[in-house]
Amino acid sequence: MSVKSQLESLLFVGIKPLSAKELANLIGAKTEEVHEALEELTVEYKNSGRGLALISNNGHYQLTTSSDNSSLIKDFLKDEINGELSQPSLEALTIIAYRGPIAKIEIEKIRGVNCSLIIRNLLLRGLIEEKFNKVKNENYYSVTNDFIRFLGLSTLNDLPEYEKLNKLESLNLNEGEIEKEVEAVIEKEEQVLNDQEEEADEETEEADDNK
Repeated sequence: MSVKSQLESLLFVGIKPLSAKELANLIGAKTEEVHEALEELTVEYKNSGRGLALISNNGHYQLTTSSDNSSLIKDFLKDEINGELSQPSLEALTIIAYRGPIAKIEIEKIRGVNCSLIIRNLLLRGLIEEKFNKVKNENYYSVTNDFIRFLGLSTLNDLPEYEKLNKLESLNLNEGEIEKEVEAVIEKEEQVLNDQEEEADEETEEADDNK
């Protein structure tokens, strides 16, 4: 696999901008070789008329969408942020709520898929926050106070089975067991919401009958 191919893959899944040195360490190449490959990729994206672009700022590189499509992306993100959360987003949010602070790689290990776009969406919605761990040189994610207020909770401890799922030893469960735990929590939360909606409908019907 070529250096450019490896760099392109890393930049695609990366949430934060990466320096040439960081990229070189990740793929086991020389920094000079990485610099050269990044310059070539920048030119290729710029001249190919593709929907992606490679940008650099203060020596850090990030793969992003082309400025030519900015209006399209803006409209898409607006709908995405204001719309309902998808099932994958709910699953990732549940994992972060119960296991946070948690690194992206751990979330992806539990879900078995790349979560870059999901994490970005949750960040934009203000449901999770990102903090950089200098010791581990990695970003960690936790739910925000807005998320807790949104659920009508006083603390995360009020979540169903929080103590059980948040215990350190529970992190040693294999992926299948963890997914079952998360799915069970989501189903329980959805059932609560459905029950609340049914109660609200019944109250509305009673109010209409009493008029």
